[in-house]
Amino acid sequence: MFEDLLGNLQKQQEEMQQKLAGISVTADSGEGAVTVTAGADLSIQNIKIDASKLDTSDVEQLEDLILVAVNEALDAAKKAAAKETGKLFEGLMPPGGF
Repeated sequence: MFEDLLGNLQKQQEEMQQKLAGISVTADSGEGAVTVTAGADLSIQNIKIDASKLDTSDVEQLEDLILVAVNEALDAAKKAAAKETGKLFEGLMPPGGF
């Protein structure tokens, strides 16, 4: 009985990891100067820099914009992951809860 339950939980965890890897969120900073795409599995998938929207000689500004966009993308990814895992736990709860 417990082996079935553990096997099922492991399978659901693997499915959840795949599902999270397929969810993408995007954040930007500097009015679109830097755009970051992250997966709900907390991976950074892409960083785009629009040089026409910033002073390319100001390295410190670029670093700050990248940092802000990455942190916002990761925050959005965490929220997307929490929402998705919440759906999984709802499915595991017996009707009416405990």
